[in-house]
Amino acid sequence: MEYVLGVDIGTGSVKAVAVDLQCRSFADNQLYYSYNAPKPGYHEQDPELIWEAFKTCIEGIVAKIGHAPLAVSLSSAMHSLIAVDAEGSALAPMITWADSRSAGIAKQLRQTDRGMAIYKATGTPLHAMSPLCKIIWIRENDPALFNKTYKFISIKEYIWHKLFNEFELDESNASCTGLFDIEKFVWYKDALNLAGITPQLLSKTVATDFVRNYTGEGNAGVNSLKLNTPFIIGASDGCLANLGSMADKPGVAAITIGTSGAVRVASNKPLRNAAAMTFSYILNRDTYICGGPINNGGIALQWWLKTNNPNPTDADYDHFFNQIAAIPVGSNGLLFLPYLTGERAPIWDSESCGTFFNVKLQHIQAHFSRAVLEGICYALKDVLDAVQQNAEPITQINVSGGIVKSNLWIQTLADITGKKLVVVQSDDASAIGAGFMALKSIGTIEEYPTSNYGDLKVFEPDAGNGAVYANDFVIYKQLYADLKGTMHKVAGIL
Repeated sequence: MEYVLGVDIGTGSVKAVAVDLQCRSFADNQLYYSYNAPKPGYHEQDPELIWEAFKTCIEGIVAKIGHAPLAVSLSSAMHSLIAVDAEGSALAPMITWADSRSAGIAKQLRQTDRGMAIYKATGTPLHAMSPLCKIIWIRENDPALFNKTYKFISIKEYIWHKLFNEFELDESNASCTGLFDIEKFVWYKDALNLAGITPQLLSKTVATDFVRNYTGEGNAGVNSLKLNTPFIIGASDGCLANLGSMADKPGVAAITIGTSGAVRVASNKPLRNAAAMTFSYILNRDTYICGGPINNGGIALQWWLKTNNPNPTDADYDHFFNQIAAIPVGSNGLLFLPYLTGERAPIWDSESCGTFFNVKLQHIQAHFSRAVLEGICYALKDVLDAVQQNAEPITQINVSGGIVKSNLWIQTLADITGKKLVVVQSDDASAIGAGFMALKSIGTIEEYPTSNYGDLKVFEPDAGNGAVYANDFVIYKQLYADLKGTMHKVAGIL
């Protein structure tokens, strides 16, 4: 069977998915790696370990299938930053999206007209995840590293340089840096000036369907691939998750829930919302993927389970959802703000915190469990509402990630958002999207698929449940507004 590979280079693992010529995935391979946190707020990784995992992952899936792919396309996590020398060797550990050491810089930028102008031009929220803020932090706190850096690159560029000895970056990942003009498709001068760098310190940008043929020379060393195999540079994991979820057309949103979560919708133009600071990232020259990320998706659910069992099993998750099913929607008035790790969109407040509200004697553990689940869904609705302010009407949401393992979770989200939810893929949407991009780039398909094969799993919102949630969501929104000052005061004391 002929196939292509979509490879997603994530923060916690690299995953390769084989996609046949009819756009169906049929095999995968995944390798995990860890991170280091040498100081509070730091989140670092060794890019060389990720490169080794990348090679091993590809070789593993090729061995499993028995023959090499026709092409390989790359997806990668956004917002990583590596300072490298002229040979592409890392001068320091990679800083991941989750690193918060530059939070103070981002907060100051959000309060300035210059910062908001950069947000408008680049489509990237002013947040510690942004490479713009990371570079400023390095310049101010580690001038020796800043001055000897030849290029500031991402994990995608690091691996691409290993493969081809070229510093090149797709426009999708460039659009996630806070340094790229998303309408002129060039590095944005004022952002570069603010960071104290020139375009020479960054890679050459190329379209997301840019192709280089594999030569196996130099450091490449992916022995299971044939020479001249096309490598498509691909896009960011978020944009490709929309493509893999068949949500690359206006009117259909995608929601992905893993450790964190995101709401994304396709548009033919950037969808800016200064108050909520939604993002606008590039899938290709005709399509932007716009939306917002939340910090607290599956991690909040996992935290709650761990309060009762430090090492929850699948059986614990099943019990959790069975518990919830016996509790009325709305948790009898119990509400949960899920900001356990601060929050990104739409409040962008790293000093926010988790909160249970309206606790009464009537509430038992199962009420708290349902409130946690509903709180995660409220956070996603909060982002969805911000995105919808400027987008075409959203009639359907395609869901992927950990949420697809629970019908109750999906139905709760449908009821809270008031939208039809459709399960179109499991948790491989980014890698599958990369596979779709490979098929189109080599001419196997002319258009991306718009629906899944086989029967779709559809969840319609329940109007009665929706009425309860609509009332509670108003209180949920007001809670943060009322508690924000207190949250900041407590954060300052701690």
